[in-house]
Amino acid sequence: MTAVINGNPHTLKDGSTVADLLQQFSLPAKNVVVERNGEPVNRDAFGAVRLESDDQIEIIKMVAGG
Repeated sequence: MTAVINGNPHTLKDGSTVADLLQQFSLPAKNVVVERNGEPVNRDAFGAVRLESDDQIEIIKMVAGG
């Protein structure tokens, strides 16, 4: 299946979850905010939310500094 991740199409395995996607990009769940089709995904649900073809996913990395 193909989903659009941060504006770019990516091929994902059927049945992939948000957690699978983050693992594919080597992103720790605690350091990102994820939106699926314009709606935020609760961090507790990353392993349960299955992605579908043509989903629009935005991954925003949180950066701390001072």
